[in-house]
Amino acid sequence: MNFYNPRKAYFFFVAVVLLVSAFVKAQQAYPQDTFRSPMDIPLILAGTFGELRSNHFHAGIDIKTQQREGLPIYAIGDGSVTRIKISHWGYGKAIYVAHPNGYTSVYGHLQKFSPKIEAYIKKIQYEKKSYEVEVFPDLGELTVDQGNVIAYGGNTGGSSGPHLHFEIRSSITEKPTNPLLYGLEVRDATNPILEKIFVYPLSDDAVVNQSKSKVEVNFTPQSDGSLLADKVLAHGAIGIGFKGYDRQDLAANKNGVYSVNLSVNGKTYTDYDFETFSFGETRYINTLIDYEHFGAYRQRVQQCFKAPGNKLKIYNTLVDDGQIAIKEGLSYSVTLLLKDVAGNETKAIIPVQGKKEAVKKEAPIKKTNDFLVAKRTNNYDLGGAKVYFPANTFYKDFYIDLQKGQDTVTIHNRKVPAHRNFTLTFDVARYSKEDRKKLFIARLDNKGKPNHVSTFKRGNTFTTRTRNLGTYTLVKDTVPPSIKAKNFKEKEWLTNYSYLSIQIADDLSGVKTYNATLNGEWILMEYEPKRKTLTYNFDDKILNKKECALEVIVTDNVGNTTTFNSTFFRK
Repeated sequence: MNFYNPRKAYFFFVAVVLLVSAFVKAQQAYPQDTFRSPMDIPLILAGTFGELRSNHFHAGIDIKTQQREGLPIYAIGDGSVTRIKISHWGYGKAIYVAHPNGYTSVYGHLQKFSPKIEAYIKKIQYEKKSYEVEVFPDLGELTVDQGNVIAYGGNTGGSSGPHLHFEIRSSITEKPTNPLLYGLEVRDATNPILEKIFVYPLSDDAVVNQSKSKVEVNFTPQSDGSLLADKVLAHGAIGIGFKGYDRQDLAANKNGVYSVNLSVNGKTYTDYDFETFSFGETRYINTLIDYEHFGAYRQRVQQCFKAPGNKLKIYNTLVDDGQIAIKEGLSYSVTLLLKDVAGNETKAIIPVQGKKEAVKKEAPIKKTNDFLVAKRTNNYDLGGAKVYFPANTFYKDFYIDLQKGQDTVTIHNRKVPAHRNFTLTFDVARYSKEDRKKLFIARLDNKGKPNHVSTFKRGNTFTTRTRNLGTYTLVKDTVPPSIKAKNFKEKEWLTNYSYLSIQIADDLSGVKTYNATLNGEWILMEYEPKRKTLTYNFDDKILNKKECALEVIVTDNVGNTTTFNSTFFRK
């Protein structure tokens, strides 16, 4: 078996799938009666496809699991398991099933797999002595039938509560598509909600309501259900932005809208939807939203015009990059239409009058000593550190604000997104070799708390690669991690226990590795970082003594280590 090459699992599959996919596409865009639901409960969504997330679009739907873990998850169709991934973050425990019609279904944040799949993956975990694994079974090695239980719903990985993350992807391109286009039933007769409308002056000569900065426009509901905005007086090229969300009938969650259409005097200028997208372009979400607004207020405003650096291919129509040329003396009726997959819609009319007015509010431009040209490489000396930006790290040129220091430096602020990794290097020559062992690079959060970032140590330099602007500092960590038993006590009889639970924590540099043995044999401890727990399942059945010696070793990111030993009894 080859566990590390995802292409091998599809090699034989490709020729057949190409033919089948072409036939399916010719017959119907997406099959409506081929797949069953992944769960036998009413589908209530906590998240929709294409929803705006941090640095990415949501690639699936999040199905609520009634605030419970352990509900059965079913294969939506016949197929073969082609990938299993278990990680501390991300999708947690996830399984990928390739189907003969050219689609792959993905199930994430699982509690555990079905017995056959669980035995398969645990064997590999024990062989590798690692909880985190990623394997690619050969096609046909692990087959499932439609309706088979393949897993149970959970809360593993980066989830904030029990739910199933569910995707449908193309087996060939690996592009995800909106699962709600495949006939899954979700009760939805609720229109999208429009919260805010913004008008942006885009050209050098543009003015909106006497402002060179974006302007929020008030609106009121009309008797026909539409929304009417206050009249806008403008001149030059302008753009429209909005803050809004969608909501299904049985949930209060503020989910993403499916499609956005902007028209001017009946002509469509911008039309995009979340039918599909490419993982390779998902970070360009930072050009779809007003990132400066997001950095200041943590609100995602979608821009109905194409901003600099935007390479998204979600647009069905884009005229003049969505910019509206407003001329003196002319009137314009701008219509913003938001829709969900079920066809519910919300329409807003924005009347715009072409009129030149005196500027009362200039656009704030904070000039610094350093003007960064995005298409070039840029190097800066920050005193005790240096920062290197490769070409095209950023989407557009800007004045970058840099604050020098020895142990602490600031690289601009959170209002500018970086598309590529840049390199930050600290000079640590003034520290002794012993001190360097306990030092790491940290990024300070909004409250000034240091958060460990991957630190590469070489001689007199510490380096990190990141896409996050902000304040970075050197931090020393001499305190080892903490370990304590959660559900048992020393010398206790645990015959009726089904699992062991250990709490581990490191409050500064963070946990890097953990290892556990029982009577000298390595055991699989499942680590949930957000719960700070290690769990061992007694079903693994490697016990061969009544008296059991448990040892757990935890090491943090600078090498501080704690060892926990305990003895318990079990028949």
